[in-house]
Amino acid sequence: MVTRKTTSRKSTSSQPGNYALITGASSGIGLELAKQIAAKGFDVILVARSVDKLQALAMELAAKHGIQARVAAADLTQSSSIQNLAAMLDKQNLRIRVLVNCAGVLHQDAFVKMEASKVQQMIDLNISALTSMLHAMLPLMQRTVAEQGGKAHVLNVASIAAYQPIPMLAAYAASKAYVLSLSESLAEELQGSGVSVTALCPGITATNMFAQAKSANDKLSQLPSFLIADVKEVASSALEAMLRGDAIHVPGAVYKVGVLASRSAPKWLVRKVGGLMGRKAM
Repeated sequence: MVTRKTTSRKSTSSQPGNYALITGASSGIGLELAKQIAAKGFDVILVARSVDKLQALAMELAAKHGIQARVAAADLTQSSSIQNLAAMLDKQNLRIRVLVNCAGVLHQDAFVKMEASKVQQMIDLNISALTSMLHAMLPLMQRTVAEQGGKAHVLNVASIAAYQPIPMLAAYAASKAYVLSLSESLAEELQGSGVSVTALCPGITATNMFAQAKSANDKLSQLPSFLIADVKEVASSALEAMLRGDAIHVPGAVYKVGVLASRSAPKWLVRKVGGLMGRKAM
């Protein structure tokens, strides 16, 4: 179901009917991105499974920023949901200027002990749903740019885990490595099209997902505070990078250093260090 909330103030997005579509908008980084995107004057389409949370958020953003906020409650692991969403956008002549793929899930445990359904859920949401969203929305974004000019932007939320294998997070890290690789490939493939693609690779961020991970693993509570990023700062820097058209954005100096080290070090060393740290933390 899709609803619409408006106020008397005029949206400042580039053209009437141009929207920022945010998946995973009901919590965590996705929620903060939705708030900050609306604050910049973009009309928004909020996508997640929780319709009540989305409707409350839509009303809040519309009232606070004078933008149009639509809600699309959908289970993105169902391919029909993405097809129906794309068809609705086309039918109602809604144009996408910004696509944020933030819907994702993390499960931690030894790979052989983890329930098969949890492994499959990470593949279905972190990989398959994101890929389907890109395949469905990129043509619509390219059409918007071709007809109206200007630029369009994609922000795919990966993770610092994309850069190295991590014991106890094997499937999750692999899924985020896929997101990073796909994003980099599309960033080059779409050069000159007016559509940029940015991979956001945050480190540990203070969100509900991290709180749930801590409740399942006491060792995570012992992490030093400088390793835990503020979600508002992560979202703010991510939006700046996206609007600049950066291919990759890693928030936080400590994580930037880690990425540089992992990309310059031999693969066997990265694997060994990641294994040592992962086993110690888990």
